[in-house]
Amino acid sequence: MVRRRRLGLTGIALAVALVATACGGGGGGGGAASSGQAQRGGVFRTALDDFGLSDGYDPTGEYNSIGFNSFHAILRTLMSTKMIGGTDGNKLYPDLAAAQPTISGDGLTYTFKLRPNVKFGPPVNRAITSRDIEYAFERINTAPLVAQYGSYYCGTIKGMDCQAKSPQPISGIDTPDDSTIVFHLEQPTGDFLYRLAMPATAPIPQEVAKCFTKAGDYGRFVIASGPYMIKGSDQLDISSCKAMKPISGFDPSKKLLLVRNTAYDQSSDDLRSNFVDGVQITVDTNVNDIFNRVESGALDASYVNQPPKTILARYVTDANKRKFLHADSSDQTWYITMNLDQPPFDDIHVRKAVNLVMDKAAILQAWGGQVWGQIATHIMPPTVLGNQLTQSYDPYGSAGFHGDVNKAQAEMKQSKYDTDKDGVCDAPDCKNLVIVTRNVAPFTDMEPVVSASLSKLGIEVKPRELATSAAYQTIQTIKNKIPIAMHPSWIKDYADPFTFAYVLFAGKAINPTGNVNYSLVGMTQQQASTFGVQYPGSIPSVDADVAACEKLAGDDPNRTTCWVNFDKKLMEQVVPWVPYLWSNNITLTTPSLTRYVYDQSSSYISLTQIAVNNKLNTSSLS
Repeated sequence: MVRRRRLGLTGIALAVALVATACGGGGGGGGAASSGQAQRGGVFRTALDDFGLSDGYDPTGEYNSIGFNSFHAILRTLMSTKMIGGTDGNKLYPDLAAAQPTISGDGLTYTFKLRPNVKFGPPVNRAITSRDIEYAFERINTAPLVAQYGSYYCGTIKGMDCQAKSPQPISGIDTPDDSTIVFHLEQPTGDFLYRLAMPATAPIPQEVAKCFTKAGDYGRFVIASGPYMIKGSDQLDISSCKAMKPISGFDPSKKLLLVRNTAYDQSSDDLRSNFVDGVQITVDTNVNDIFNRVESGALDASYVNQPPKTILARYVTDANKRKFLHADSSDQTWYITMNLDQPPFDDIHVRKAVNLVMDKAAILQAWGGQVWGQIATHIMPPTVLGNQLTQSYDPYGSAGFHGDVNKAQAEMKQSKYDTDKDGVCDAPDCKNLVIVTRNVAPFTDMEPVVSASLSKLGIEVKPRELATSAAYQTIQTIKNKIPIAMHPSWIKDYADPFTFAYVLFAGKAINPTGNVNYSLVGMTQQQASTFGVQYPGSIPSVDADVAACEKLAGDDPNRTTCWVNFDKKLMEQVVPWVPYLWSNNITLTTPSLTRYVYDQSSSYISLTQIAVNNKLNTSSLS
């Protein structure tokens, strides 16, 4: 599975300690950026340095956080969120569905009724039917279209294997009439409703999409089902495949312009407020220029790029600017990963000792202080676990999060790598270990902290600083045998812990390349032989734990409890990581943004809930 992308962090470490009180938005994400009242009208103006698309903006395959965020304004799905902040922003509600589905007693059949009178936008301008939703799944199931998170559906819905040569009817999906769709599953899947809120499942009109048979090609022809459409959609000629030219409002190298969908009926939508008349997202490769334009008021807010340190420092230290700084939980964990296949980290006592000795407080300072997030004490962010497991659970904690050398060395004494039992590794396996990291701040700034912490245990590391893509490719290739890395992170696909648990820790999710189970939890001896690495004798598996939690129904309170216990087991009995930060997404706004709302489900500003008073109209979009 290709991982959902977020723009990388560069140059964000600050010379000053940023405090939590500097955060203007907070986790709730519903606060106003100025004293003005929310009103309809105006154009929300923002910019980014690169769309960074993974599949050309085609909803079938696009696996990019920018896509997830903006598709909330363009597309509707059977289920969705309210695109607000905090744990409430992770809750699901019917969207295209008229109500919650009827679910069979065995959890294998889901039956939905659609809302009446919901239409595709121009130029299709017809009612959306159950067949349009089924067609979206046909596209997911089509191998040449490369549905990048198709594994959430293939192997789950009967008849889906993501290997079809072209869109074909799926045996596990019935559409008995235009307003009914029925899904038949292979096994109970407690988070299935969350999977039905992902953009790939939004209805797609076959009369347009049938013309695009290669991955990503539909991305410049996306037909709206939500409150906004790509500007110029009404000029698209769909009389034939040859007649269609890319919709003018989207050019991945320059812009994404959204205007109101003239076929949209607000009365059919309980989730979106849709205050603004339009959205203008332009490409500006100069990140400093983007934030200077925000500061000057030429843009209403930043979008996905994180502010350079000099600009952020001004917002932190100037009380007049501080109210325009919003730091919201991104449901993302940054961590140091240890390879259970490579010495000395094949010894659980070493892994526990590393957790005990790590100076997380100093790491946070290297990042720039508390504005960047909260010190992580376990695997999954509290918001993903419904705040049932918070920072108060800290199995390796010390006062002030500075690490406890005495406890760490006591743990190291139990390791096979400390033969004289003095609390310091004396084996050659602890010398000159390669530790992979990225060659930009904050990773270069936290590198001395991590190295110094490890040295207290006799673990001497040799940092290998690489460009972002190379750093990830290096640790995602199993035969490279990387023992430890300090730059990985993980952000949820949707608000269920399964999106952390399975991909990161399931043995059957391990791949020889593109692997993100960096610790190789659950790897078998047979897999090790196939991957060309030596099996250390035994590696703990949590596959049964993942399966046990996943089969519980989404509304079963025992499901969250199960995942909480799973997180604790990872931290206490498996110990694959040193989690060090639950990070924030930082957005800077201006007085022209009269309502700031954060979209927890996509981890960016909510395009469907914000409001502006800049008095611009959509004729200004270009």
